[in-house]
Amino acid sequence: MPHTQHPIELLRFNTCGSVDDGKSTLIGRLLYDSKSLMEDQVEALEKSADITGGGQINLANLTDGLRAEREQGITIDVAYRYFATPKRKFIVADTPGHVQYTRNMVTGASTANMSIVLVDARQGVIEQTRRHTYIAALLGIPHLVIAINKMDLVDWKQERFQEIRDEIEDFLPKLDVFRDVKFIPISALNGDNVVDASPKTPWYEGPTLLAHLENVHIASDWNLGTFRFPVQWVNRPNNPTDKTLHDFRGLSGQLASGIVRKGQQVIVLPIGIKTTVKEIRTYEGSVAEAFCPQSVTLCLEHDIDVSRGDMIVGLENLPGSGSDLSARVCWMHQRPMQAGKKYFLKHTSQTVQAAVSQIESRINFDTLEAEPGTVTLAMNDIGYVRLKTAKPIVYDGYSTNRLTGSFILIEQGTNATVAAGMLASPTEAVKPEYSDFAI
Repeated sequence: MPHTQHPIELLRFNTCGSVDDGKSTLIGRLLYDSKSLMEDQVEALEKSADITGGGQINLANLTDGLRAEREQGITIDVAYRYFATPKRKFIVADTPGHVQYTRNMVTGASTANMSIVLVDARQGVIEQTRRHTYIAALLGIPHLVIAINKMDLVDWKQERFQEIRDEIEDFLPKLDVFRDVKFIPISALNGDNVVDASPKTPWYEGPTLLAHLENVHIASDWNLGTFRFPVQWVNRPNNPTDKTLHDFRGLSGQLASGIVRKGQQVIVLPIGIKTTVKEIRTYEGSVAEAFCPQSVTLCLEHDIDVSRGDMIVGLENLPGSGSDLSARVCWMHQRPMQAGKKYFLKHTSQTVQAAVSQIESRINFDTLEAEPGTVTLAMNDIGYVRLKTAKPIVYDGYSTNRLTGSFILIEQGTNATVAAGMLASPTEAVKPEYSDFAI
């Protein structure tokens, strides 16, 4: 029998932490030591050494591409880098450490499977450590790595590593979302325990950072239990040269979760009509089944009025529907969020008008507790709010489904994205209008 080669898994991860914790240097070390750089990149790195590295290669320059970043020695923008090993492909987002760039960290981490929080072994756990760990939990990132960096500056003391570990483990139960948490002692500058195991940590028996990245189990990260298909486009080719496509009508989009099979009964929401999947088309042709996050075109048994923004779902575990929404938001704009103001709310493939009916509380990152009585949310604040939409939307709680439970708020007039939001679980499931197809 011919050997079927399975596609290599893709792991998305981000690095976060406070200023000068070594995030950019860590990524540079990963790329450099795993031999993932092109010759011209290495040459450019060596040329820049005399300018920014004092004669030594500055690995941070692999991600800090802006002149302002190199001059100040800080990360400002989110930088994405791609590399691969024989075991896995990787997309890494290098996110800023400054408090005023919290919104950038939310953007870079929004699609991650794993978050690497760097802690300076000399500084220990600080407010930014709690903030970034909280945001990783808020975004539903299932895997967490605490990389305790600059261990060479504390003489590789196991006691210091354990102190930091104990302090973080004290507040982790408050978050209670991570499937696994790994603590790794490293020196990003010198490469200890990044790609190769270090002889300086005989007391550490765990994997190197790259070994953990290659082997952490991510196959179950996707929600395969509940089928959700937000419709992005009604596909009518209308090609006069191809008679077979003359009457073709498909619904194109990306599976947000679950599996869909040919012949499966589904419900089209919000109209609540039940029908059957007649065909599943992909770029390669028709298939018997598809699963998230594939992009496909579905053909339904009945000719139903379906448009962009509608959602096709399975009969089990129906989503919720409503116009009164409760959510956690990260505010991203210089103008603060205020109750009563109207915005556009973009959820999956639809955009509706929404108003902030109430700001309930703001997160205190020292205690990780919600503080009630908040009037506004300033830039980089995270808080609990209530929203009222102009028409009901079909959604899941963010903890159940990261794609159908998330949204952004857009300022009317400027079209600026002002907030990223995570919806609370709906109080009740959708009640379909019809049990079967009806005209």
